[in-house]
Amino acid sequence: MRRIFLGAAMAAILAGTGFVPGPGTLPALAQADLFRPVVFVNDSAVTRYEVDQRVRFMQFLRTPDVDAAAAEKALIDDRLRTFAAKQAGIDVSDDEINAGLEEFAARGNLSTDQFVQVLAQNGIDRQTFHDFIVSGILWREFVRQHLIGLVRVTDAEVDREMGRIIATPQVTSVSLSELIIPAPAGQEAQANALAERIVAQTRSEADFARFAQQYSATPSAERGGRLPTTPLANLPPALRPILLQMQPGQVSQPLQVPGAVVLFYLRGTQGTLRPGAEEQILDYVRFRLADRQDAARIAALSDTCADLFVHARGLPPEQIQRQSLPQGQIPTGDAIRLAMLDDNESTLITEGGAAVTLLMLCKRTLALLANAPPRPVATAPGEEPAQPDPAALPAREEVRNQIFNRKVGQAAESHLAELRANAIIRRP
Repeated sequence: MRRIFLGAAMAAILAGTGFVPGPGTLPALAQADLFRPVVFVNDSAVTRYEVDQRVRFMQFLRTPDVDAAAAEKALIDDRLRTFAAKQAGIDVSDDEINAGLEEFAARGNLSTDQFVQVLAQNGIDRQTFHDFIVSGILWREFVRQHLIGLVRVTDAEVDREMGRIIATPQVTSVSLSELIIPAPAGQEAQANALAERIVAQTRSEADFARFAQQYSATPSAERGGRLPTTPLANLPPALRPILLQMQPGQVSQPLQVPGAVVLFYLRGTQGTLRPGAEEQILDYVRFRLADRQDAARIAALSDTCADLFVHARGLPPEQIQRQSLPQGQIPTGDAIRLAMLDDNESTLITEGGAAVTLLMLCKRTLALLANAPPRPVATAPGEEPAQPDPAALPAREEVRNQIFNRKVGQAAESHLAELRANAIIRRP
């Protein structure tokens, strides 16, 4: 069965090159060379054929900077992932594999059989796709069982990430270049294939401009597709989220419109801070004391605002006050001193005579973070929630999940690096 499969795979590769072998065209020696191991990973062989197939598959998926070395590294990593899962007693069922194949194919709005057919047209056999999916399923289950439980996200991490989001300017206008490929009826597939090739081969604005001059069917082609800087609000609503997910220097995925396939190159963005992004709410304590020496002693013994209240036991409540106010509502003298303090730092203020006020900053919070409105929710069965404001801050739980997923990915990469360091990787 293995020989039949390998023979079919070989035929697919040669068909992809336009060469059709006749009887005896491919000597046994050539077949042996094609399937000889190029590297062993813990005694699991990676063959030259697999490397060639992975190169084709990575190119098909538009992976950047694809060559034999990158494909070999990807296959080594897959072997390591599979090895770790097997060592942990993890296996995968046929139903799970079929579901994985279907899910991946559905990303291109195709069935598994349709996707496999497209792969075959690009010289890629089904087994390459199958092995790629199996490795991914095994690794995800290994990560779920052995790594996810080790990941924690603290409130402080969420606060920092929310602060970063608030401090990041919101995009208000974009500088784009366009490339519009005509796609008359019956020629949609060719136009889309050309667009995908352009995406894969674009590394700079100059590359995109060259393709636009060659293929674009709009007047902007003469300018390399360059469009004037455009307010984001002027663009179609369906296009805005696509552009907001891109970074300057990136090309969009092909966008199908009636009669054409469209590509955009993002040259740059302009933006402004959210209204109120720089406003803060300060939580602080004013503790009036009879003399400076006593105030200095209490300050030295107090690491937090809560500690001050321990030292204030038995004193009149008006002698120590804790307040949480916007900066603009804090008396100027206190505001100036608080501006110099970090959380849980204190300073002494001479009030006149021997009296002293101990001023401690408990916490500095961005006003937008403190006053973040809740996300809209459905208010009755079957009722759709109101559309969220695209300029609104994400919910804390949403940010927490993003951080969690990022840390899980980092933990997985770290464990993979450890597997790589401990593996026996050798060449024949």
